[in-house]
Amino acid sequence: MKPPRARVSDAVDEEAPTENLAEKLERKRDYLEGFLAKKPANVPSGEPGGELYEAVVAAIREIYDPEIPVNIYDLGLIYAVDVSAEADVVITMTLTTPHCPVAESMPAEVELRAGAVPGVRDAQVNLVFDPPWDPAKMSDEARLELGML
Repeated sequence: MKPPRARVSDAVDEEAPTENLAEKLERKRDYLEGFLAKKPANVPSGEPGGELYEAVVAAIREIYDPEIPVNIYDLGLIYAVDVSAEADVVITMTLTTPHCPVAESMPAEVELRAGAVPGVRDAQVNLVFDPPWDPAKMSDEARLELGML
């Protein structure tokens, strides 16, 4: 003999107040916004999530590749942002190709923008081509912007 099938009505508590769909979505959105806005506790300023590190990344995100309408951070051209205890910043980056038209000006602009962040003592950019850049290094936001998702 087969066991009885479960029904949705069996799982609903008749005495519990019902929450309409709009209220439920609002509650979930509030939770998600609070979760995303929460900052890590006790993170050193130069570490990911720290104030100085995030300010440098925000400054880099203002720089756009002239050929692709996406900022260079989300494009995956920035391989590393290292902030020392003395507030010196070293950025390791690449370009989409070695023959990129902005090969001379882009690293200088990154260095200038990172050095202009309040609290940064000195900024240096190391331009590398190993490993070479490829579209897999792009963030999901960049892929969505370019219609690749």
